[in-house]
Amino acid sequence: MLPRREPLGARVEVRTGYQLPGGRAAALEFCSVSEVSKPLRDPAPMLQKALSEWGGDEDLWVFGYGSLIWKPDFAFAERRPARVHGWHRALKMWSRINRGTPERPGLVFGLLTGGCCRGMVFRIPRDAGAEVLAQLWRREMTLAVYDPRWLTADTPQGRVRALAFTLSRKSPSHTGELSEEEYRAIFAAATGIYGTTLDYAHRTLEELRRHDIHDRNLEKLLRLIRAHDA
Repeated sequence: MLPRREPLGARVEVRTGYQLPGGRAAALEFCSVSEVSKPLRDPAPMLQKALSEWGGDEDLWVFGYGSLIWKPDFAFAERRPARVHGWHRALKMWSRINRGTPERPGLVFGLLTGGCCRGMVFRIPRDAGAEVLAQLWRREMTLAVYDPRWLTADTPQGRVRALAFTLSRKSPSHTGELSEEEYRAIFAAATGIYGTTLDYAHRTLEELRRHDIHDRNLEKLLRLIRAHDA
């Protein structure tokens, strides 16, 4: 049943539609329909801060760890494999539009504190940097969920300072710990405007492997699906 219409800005909570084996409801609790398309904060000052911190005097570097690797959507002059320390890739960010719905939220990757993460860095020529940052904000920061940060990335040619879109564990979009059953339920049902969570995870894994990057946690999650379907 769809929630009743509420005044603009009101909070409407809807229990997700996932069911686990035995008829138990998945511990995904509630999602807020009214907040799905409402930014958590104003992204414009965050863009201005990123532009100021970059400065525009040098080429811009961007660190990709998920879909940016296989679909950057911007022109770049160079791409290198890179590693950042103190952060790791995790499929623990709710997606209620792109890879899911408010009733059946999907998942996308976030960059969480701890460990290390291998990905790719993209070099954008200085003259195009401001335009590309604006493009990235339209793509990644519409809801202002991520915390953009400048991280040190180690590459075969040396260290670079790159912009990365990180996720706070305090964010309402952070899933917390999910069980294997919950991941299976999400992989089986979550679909958004850009496709399924499962396809998103598979495409990321394929591209990581193409660049000789091995993500054991992601491989383990996708094995759950294969084992369940076998």
